[in-house]
Amino acid sequence: FDIQRYSIHDGPGLRTIVFLKGCYLRCQWCSNPESQEYEIQTMMVAGKAKIIGRDVTVEEVLSEVRKDMPYYRKSGGGLTLSGGESLYQADFAAALLCEAQEMGINTAIESTACTEFSQVEKILPFLDTFLLDIKHMDSQKHKKHTGVSNERILENAAKIARVHNNLIIRVPVIPGFNHTTQEIEQIAAFAASLPGVKEIHLLPYHSI
Repeated sequence: FDIQRYSIHDGPGLRTIVFLKGCYLRCQWCSNPESQEYEIQTMMVAGKAKIIGRDVTVEEVLSEVRKDMPYYRKSGGGLTLSGGESLYQADFAAALLCEAQEMGINTAIESTACTEFSQVEKILPFLDTFLLDIKHMDSQKHKKHTGVSNERILENAAKIARVHNNLIIRVPVIPGFNHTTQEIEQIAAFAASLPGVKEIHLLPYHSI
């Protein structure tokens, strides 16, 4: 539903972010509500009807991504998949990441990994950086605020850490949900228990 160029916050270097529609979660603070449904939608944007989403091929997306190859080479940047939940479209995501890597483009994904691990496995061979969202360690609170429990997310995090050597944990810090020192320390302790995790990023909440 969107392609954003010149990002510096979603993986190393200067990156192009490809946003895919469809998500398993319904986070109360979702910054991309237009990504939640898989289907192409007509939504009101700034008081006007706008079609959100379009069907694309891997080549169509890469034709846009390729425009910034010189910047990727100089900065170590590349392509990042986001959403929604990129693994909602795991086959397309894997095909896109595979083609990007074959072109010498660094690859990353921003994901909750809230799906069957067999879906996660499809993308791992073609992935340089995994940016994994961990929102809360308490399953009941997680379900209350996102619509799903966190067991599968935490299980997949441990599995990913065992087979992928560049896993970064990201935490959206949400007032009233996980903003206390204790809650952040619990997530940090979990991140520290995962082999190979060297970074944890706290993402600021924007009340707008």
